[in-house]
Amino acid sequence: MRVTVSVGGRFHAFYLARELQRHGALRRLITSYPRFEVAKYGISKALVRSLVFKEVLARGWQKLPRMLRQAYNPQFLLHEGFDVLASRHLEPSDVVVAWSSFGLHTLRRAKAMGAVGVLERGSPHMLREQALTREVYEEQGLRFNRTHPRIIEKELQEYQEAHFICVPSQFAKRSFLQEGVPEEKLLCVPYGVDLGEFYPLPKQDSIFRVVYAGSMALEKGVQYLLRAFSELRLARAELLLVGGLTEEIRPVFRRYEGLFRWVGHVPQRELNRYYAQGSVFVMMGVAEGLAMVQPQAMAAGLPGICSRNSGGEDIVRDGIDGFVIPSRDTEALKEKLLLLYRDPELCRHMGRQARERVKEGFSWRDYGQRALQCYRRLLDARG
Repeated sequence: MRVTVSVGGRFHAFYLARELQRHGALRRLITSYPRFEVAKYGISKALVRSLVFKEVLARGWQKLPRMLRQAYNPQFLLHEGFDVLASRHLEPSDVVVAWSSFGLHTLRRAKAMGAVGVLERGSPHMLREQALTREVYEEQGLRFNRTHPRIIEKELQEYQEAHFICVPSQFAKRSFLQEGVPEEKLLCVPYGVDLGEFYPLPKQDSIFRVVYAGSMALEKGVQYLLRAFSELRLARAELLLVGGLTEEIRPVFRRYEGLFRWVGHVPQRELNRYYAQGSVFVMMGVAEGLAMVQPQAMAAGLPGICSRNSGGEDIVRDGIDGFVIPSRDTEALKEKLLLLYRDPELCRHMGRQARERVKEGFSWRDYGQRALQCYRRLLDARG
């Protein structure tokens, strides 16, 4: 079996490509990252086709003054440009895996070459994601228009033209079913975690520390976590937020100023030390496919509290190694946080269970094997 992976960026594609390479199944990785960056993931440079213009232009754009960035959105142009060029670099393959919004031309070329085209979508159905995100923006009196309308249009075309759509969680899968996509077109392969990079370390204090890692964005549900933690007013407790800040959440941060600690963006290689000093990890995302920080925190020995819209229910076993609660439910979050705060032994026990949970089936090797099994089934069914 020969599999080509095409991704405008990195996402979890490099882990997929590495595992395909391990099994001798990687035909080509087409990416906007330079080869030397890809090589850090253990992928042979000979298997990489690097189209760096997308990264150069996107990162250069982010350095422009905010006024200029607000005047024009280059998102569609960058995604479309990468997709067109990537399609021209396709070589004969049995399966072509293309990332959503970067894949329409690539999938069409794959189909013309006789390959099975798989669209990799790390989030819920685009229309469902837009609706859920718009709701939380409107809660704050804001208008949501971050996604270029032509990106939305393109993704809907990709859903039609892909042979199969691969999502990371049952929540994401349900969103496609709700939008009328046939179940037989959907694959569900949960993400993994690097167990050598994320692992338990001795906690240096007795503070009950609630940890969140990821973008400080409204769609990540950070506002619900801030509200829950501030209303509990726990003694010897801390809310630790790790990740970059979006403009939309600045007013929320000002509202709760002094009630949390924010450390900003942290490189992935440094995340483990923040997880290790935590007591519980919380992910209240409202439209997540499966936030990869969840298995990372569990690998570091933290129980997880996650919303049903975070994709976490595919990994977190409710009441065993954490809790799965309704989306945007601050009262349910307060209840579970208070339970773990009042029962430190239960909190530690759940943390140990969380580590065992990801060790048993959620490493990147496990992910790669599940993906390969899916691709083999697709080819077998095709005959």
